[in-house]
Amino acid sequence: MSEQVDYKNTLNLPETGFPMRGDLAKREPAMLKNWYDKNLYGKIRQAGKGKKTFILHDGPPYANGTIHIGHAVNKILKDMIVKSKTSLGYDSPYIPGWDCHGLPIELKVEALVGKPNQKVTAAEFREECRKYAREQVEGQKKDFIRLGVIGDWDNPYLTMNFTTEANIIRAFGKAVANGHLYKGAKPVYWCLDCASSLSEAEVEYEDKTSPSIYVKFPAADESTVEKAFNLNEKGSGKLSAVIWTTTPWTIPSNKAIALNAEFDYQVVQFGDERLILAKELVESVAKAIGVENWKVLGSTKGSELELLPFNHPFYAYQVPFILGEHVTLDGGTGLVHTAPDHGQDDYVIARQYDIGMAGLVGNDGKFISTTEFFAGLGVFEANGKVLEKLQEVGALLKLEKIRHSYPYCWRHKTPVIFRATPQWFIGMEVKGLRQQALSEIKKVRWIPDWGQARIEKMVENRPDWCISRQRTWGVPVALFIHNETEQLHPRTQELIEQVAKLVEQKGIQAWWDLDPKDLLGDDAANYHKVPDTLDVWFDSGSTYSSVAPFRPEFHGNEPDMYLEGSDQHRGWFMSSLMLSTATDNKAPYKQVLTHGFTVDGQGRKMSKSIGNIVTPQQVIDKFGSDILRLWVAATDYTGEMTVSDEILKRTADSYRRIRNTARFLLANLNGFEPTRDLVKPEEMISLDRWAVDCALQAQNEIKDSYDNYQFHAVVQRLMKFCSIEMGSFYLDIIKDRQYTTKADSLARRSCQTALWHIAEALVRWIAPILSFTADEIWHYIPGERSEFVFTEEFYDGLFALDSNEQFDDAYWQQILTVRDEINRVLETARNDKIIGGGLEAEVTIFANDEYARLLAKLGNELRFVTITSKADVKPLAAADVAEGEVKGLAIKVIHSANHKCPRCWHYSDSPTENTLCSRCEENVNGNGEVRKFA
Repeated sequence: MSEQVDYKNTLNLPETGFPMRGDLAKREPAMLKNWYDKNLYGKIRQAGKGKKTFILHDGPPYANGTIHIGHAVNKILKDMIVKSKTSLGYDSPYIPGWDCHGLPIELKVEALVGKPNQKVTAAEFREECRKYAREQVEGQKKDFIRLGVIGDWDNPYLTMNFTTEANIIRAFGKAVANGHLYKGAKPVYWCLDCASSLSEAEVEYEDKTSPSIYVKFPAADESTVEKAFNLNEKGSGKLSAVIWTTTPWTIPSNKAIALNAEFDYQVVQFGDERLILAKELVESVAKAIGVENWKVLGSTKGSELELLPFNHPFYAYQVPFILGEHVTLDGGTGLVHTAPDHGQDDYVIARQYDIGMAGLVGNDGKFISTTEFFAGLGVFEANGKVLEKLQEVGALLKLEKIRHSYPYCWRHKTPVIFRATPQWFIGMEVKGLRQQALSEIKKVRWIPDWGQARIEKMVENRPDWCISRQRTWGVPVALFIHNETEQLHPRTQELIEQVAKLVEQKGIQAWWDLDPKDLLGDDAANYHKVPDTLDVWFDSGSTYSSVAPFRPEFHGNEPDMYLEGSDQHRGWFMSSLMLSTATDNKAPYKQVLTHGFTVDGQGRKMSKSIGNIVTPQQVIDKFGSDILRLWVAATDYTGEMTVSDEILKRTADSYRRIRNTARFLLANLNGFEPTRDLVKPEEMISLDRWAVDCALQAQNEIKDSYDNYQFHAVVQRLMKFCSIEMGSFYLDIIKDRQYTTKADSLARRSCQTALWHIAEALVRWIAPILSFTADEIWHYIPGERSEFVFTEEFYDGLFALDSNEQFDDAYWQQILTVRDEINRVLETARNDKIIGGGLEAEVTIFANDEYARLLAKLGNELRFVTITSKADVKPLAAADVAEGEVKGLAIKVIHSANHKCPRCWHYSDSPTENTLCSRCEENVNGNGEVRKFA
């Protein structure tokens, strides 16, 4: 035949409109618009009607600022769970929410309009806060939608919605009714910038340099102390107890010195004075103060020293020795300076001894005007003055500077203090709340499982929950208190409901507008409204009660899952658990999933100062949302999640493998119409049946991984399927059959049937992760289908190989092993310039009996499986080359001496150069051929 003959139009070449390049950053917005123009979320809800529900209750992000990469991780994980549960046959609604009250918004609004009751009224200020929060919600919502997160974005829950505010008050009322609320003056974290109490979840720890001091408290009656120690010899000089602290400013509030009843304490002669120290710490204290020689004068148990009096270093009153189990030998002196105003342990032990508080530090963090020596000084400012006073009276034994971990306000990044103020608390020991919460934790599935131990430890050690704040923008502590007795009004429950109804109509401003006479009548003169607001963690923590029961999509069902970052064990997970246990005697969730924080490629936290921040907006603009989603899915969320430009580029490479696989499937379904061309399973070629079986096995593993939230396992299985099982084996082998056989032959239609089933399955596998790409693929697959892949369950059209078939899965796995070994030898031949492409090669497979039997089943199809022009099998004993990496196989490769067929490119029986081989002659002439295996 002539060289000019073009055989291209005789081939079944792949063809599809599905683009090779994703170009996601440009294409995704149009897809999003289509989703929302066509009410995709509503269609998903319609498709889920009547199915068992799976409810992931959204933890509300704070309505302030643009979203960061941690927000993106959180929302994408939630979206993948909701979509995969839908695919698994659940009705899984998603209602996004926002936390809208609290200090950060107040501070922003103060900067815009001034402080309340200065330039604007408190009512105007609250309205400005509401307006600002609404603007922030809209900005964040736009970014969350751009991530491909599908939910009821038109009807999210906001804690500032009037109905939600009212229901938060009702949840508060229920906690009050169950007896969990009390008012007390006890130490809480206090931010000097906020001028307000902080919850434990609003505190973070950073290193801080502080003065480290050893302070002497002289014995009030030395002879009594000497007698208690049964001194071996009296010694000489002043007798003092020694404490150690890093907060000199708390010394003015000292009321006692705590010891441990079980420890041994000694009177030790240090130079010209006698000091009382714990036996085990004498040596370390001596080293710290620079004393080389000392002498023990006497020793006794701490239990023998209870209530011995000592003089305050510079105030004219005495402080007693008291006993507490919180005293340890980890450091210091074994004698603990006790200021009940400024420490949780101090407060608890002082109450046991009926020791009152000093009350020297005001709301502004300054010592009150009646404080001797330090009036008007801020607490940290007072450190130096206290040191001067201690030096002046001879009480300062040693001063040095240390670097240590210290609590900071998470908003202002400034050090906080412990300070006793009158506040409202939910008591951890009241009605056994702590123990009941610990019991409820055990009924919850924690993912990963270390989450259980983490929250148990936090519940075991947490203090009572201070739920009141001295702020303007927040849900009110809606209580009426008697002016003299400070007792709650006897009709408190009825009044709380009345207030809730008012708030339901007009929002929280209704409380401040309320004239007590309207509810209390003549009794109003004896009562006043509590001016405080609820901790914002109460707002979000109560959403199991204030939001979930009122969403029609939930059908009255309780949330199945809460999902947030690991910091929420002391935040939302904790506040929700405490409130639900206090109000409903149970945990608010059945499962809790925790994800780690994002770090850069070097494992460092994201920081503006370092310049290593990766924003979701940057990633989307450069790569598209699907790459960001794939990175989230492929990363093990149980630990720190590393992200960098290099990692995202590698993720984009993985994406291309998945996209190229999908494109190959679609391109080779050209001309295929399922209703007309689908081949019955029993009539399909064995290799095609195996490919469908392979997809079924992959689907079962993928479904299981989705069901157990193992998204990185989903991605790994997906990559194995696309790259190894399909890409480097099945899809490679079928190209010849697809392109060169007759268009409607069984050989080609069998193959297309397999590709169609695989495409139907693959698009559903990737939909929860690569949502945009799945939507794009969905519309290119032949056949009638619903409008969106997201309304579909996993594909049920896959079928398994019969284990009795001659060519079962185990058989093809062994063939894969042989083929990998042949490919290795072919690659060596390419590198040695023996061949160029694989079709230039003829291979001889020297095989042991087992492999020979396997390969014999393929007959003449062996060359198509190996993608060579000729493949022969001979006994291993006849090999003139060495065994390779697979025992029992030796592979020999030579360059074919035959002519290349211009149509199929095989070197076989073409009589001359540029003439068709006999197989192509038959196909071109319309006879076709039905090949049995490949």
